[in-house]
Amino acid sequence: MREFFGGVGCFFQGLGWVARNGRWWLFGLIPAVIAFAVYVAALVLLGIYAFDIADALTPFADSWSWRDAFRTALGFVIFLGGLALAVITFAALTLAIGEPFYERLSGEVDPVPGHEEQPWWRTLPRSIRDSLVTLFYVLLFTVPLFVLGFVPVVGQTVVPVIGAAISGFFLTVELTTLAMERRGLARKARFALLRKNLPLALGFGVPVFLLFLIPLLAVLVMPAAVAGAALLVRNRLAPRAV
Repeated sequence: MREFFGGVGCFFQGLGWVARNGRWWLFGLIPAVIAFAVYVAALVLLGIYAFDIADALTPFADSWSWRDAFRTALGFVIFLGGLALAVITFAALTLAIGEPFYERLSGEVDPVPGHEEQPWWRTLPRSIRDSLVTLFYVLLFTVPLFVLGFVPVVGQTVVPVIGAAISGFFLTVELTTLAMERRGLARKARFALLRKNLPLALGFGVPVFLLFLIPLLAVLVMPAAVAGAALLVRNRLAPRAV
């Protein structure tokens, strides 16, 4: 439990850092606002066409007397699935869009002696590849949990807790990537380090994930999350890896 709250503390340290360095907070908002606009547009389109998608997916229901109710329910499920996917992938897309922004922000919080910053066009392909691998693992867990969410009682109690823990862990994976890469840690090494320090990773990632469930807060908190992740790596996860 002490390690868990240590992770929570790192997020608040990141929040304090951006509060003291307002220009960096504004700098870090730029990619978050862009990503937010992309998701809003995508979700509006999904909301408009969700029921048409449900119709196209269920030609077998044409002869059912209750087809309209079934397709309406499926349309809502499709939209909710898109919304859940947006929450899960917000950090990954924002970090991909804002690679040069967050590299500078993270480096300002956590300067590593001797580290040479590479041009963003060289690091972007690796960043996208790593994010896709992480997304694969996230979906591997969250798709079954999404289905279990419709099970009475369990779906409203146990599943949300497990889902928040899994999403929080992988959010920590995403956010600590920049600071760990500055220390020369490849993807497998990063995963291993975070699994070894699971309570710390959850303590940082779960509160951030819960804040990301609130759309505007997700935008406002993103720079603090990047700063906090840099401090998490610097002070707790890999203090001697430089």
